[in-house]
Amino acid sequence: MFQDLFSALHHLKCPNCGKEYSADTVVGTCDCGSPLFVIYHMRVVEEAMRVDLFPTGVNSLWRYSMLLPLRSPQYVITLGEGWTPLIQAPRLSEHYGLRMLRVKCESQNPTGSFKDRGLSVTVSRHVELGCDKFALPTAGNAGVALSAYCARAGVRCRVYMPEDTPDRFVKECERYGAEVFRVEGTISECRAAMIAESPDFVDLSTTREPYRVEGKKTIGFEIAEQLEWNMPDVIVCPTGGGTALLGIWKAIGELRALGLMDKHDGPRLVAAQSEHCAPVVRAVERGDSQVETWEGPETAALGLRVPSPFAKKLIPKAIRQTKGTAVAVAENDMWEAQRLAAKLEGLDIGPEAAVGLAGIGNLVEAGEIDPDEEVVLLNTGGSARYG
Repeated sequence: MFQDLFSALHHLKCPNCGKEYSADTVVGTCDCGSPLFVIYHMRVVEEAMRVDLFPTGVNSLWRYSMLLPLRSPQYVITLGEGWTPLIQAPRLSEHYGLRMLRVKCESQNPTGSFKDRGLSVTVSRHVELGCDKFALPTAGNAGVALSAYCARAGVRCRVYMPEDTPDRFVKECERYGAEVFRVEGTISECRAAMIAESPDFVDLSTTREPYRVEGKKTIGFEIAEQLEWNMPDVIVCPTGGGTALLGIWKAIGELRALGLMDKHDGPRLVAAQSEHCAPVVRAVERGDSQVETWEGPETAALGLRVPSPFAKKLIPKAIRQTKGTAVAVAENDMWEAQRLAAKLEGLDIGPEAAVGLAGIGNLVEAGEIDPDEEVVLLNTGGSARYG
């Protein structure tokens, strides 16, 4: 199935200071403290695209293998992730006063969330590099995804979860064979425990290695391809650690470099957060160049309960460069948006996506989204595990 896939992988580069690293050794972050991005031989991709745009016979994120970091297809660890539907939501559009609202339904990934994209790619690449033990701190979905892909690869997995994480997440991880550790505090305390207790495991924490972003950027590729190589005016991303927002930003840059998007086309990227944990919103509203730690984070949208994202400089930069914004949402509005999505469209969206949907309403009301603009909401996962 994957024998014809190939990658134009070249090297790793720091988007902050410009330092370059080999892509053929295990590297986490830049010496300057920034996340690293994967760089490709774009000329090689351009040449290949003259023959065939993408291997369209592969209906998964691996159709974009030229712009993914796996050198050999034999190491692809897949459960069929990606190529999720982009669904028109006419009744929600009418409710919020929009001409066109679409929902990118990531709940249809193998373990039920968009985390599958990043974890499939990073586990595949690290296994190719010879690694066999992986760990991350998680609010839930990322732990389930890592557990599944490690089971698929036959490698060890440890996940560290806040003590108040719903039991359903814990049981799913354990069913896949992962070692689960519950820690008092937030995802920040989970990572501290992980570093102390699992120093010989590869750290797959959000944006602390280069390859989860690569998997998440395929969301941007798919939106463009599903819209016949156009982009909406606005993409709304529920934002915790910011991997999806950064991935879509990276996808926009690569599509432009390949001539598949006009340099002046959108989309504007919007980070949506709960008002009880809104460090990105605060940074954008203040015009700060980096995100500062949010004290006392409290939100039922567990994936957004990230008080101090590691990509603290890149997230505001991505929003600025796309002329986007950030929006904070009340918890009560989140639950109402979730109810509306189900009642008006039959869509099961998780609390995180409900924050994004309510945020769309706030931005339309504030005049920051024009009613004539086309908007895509990223539904990062369904609600089942929260029940």
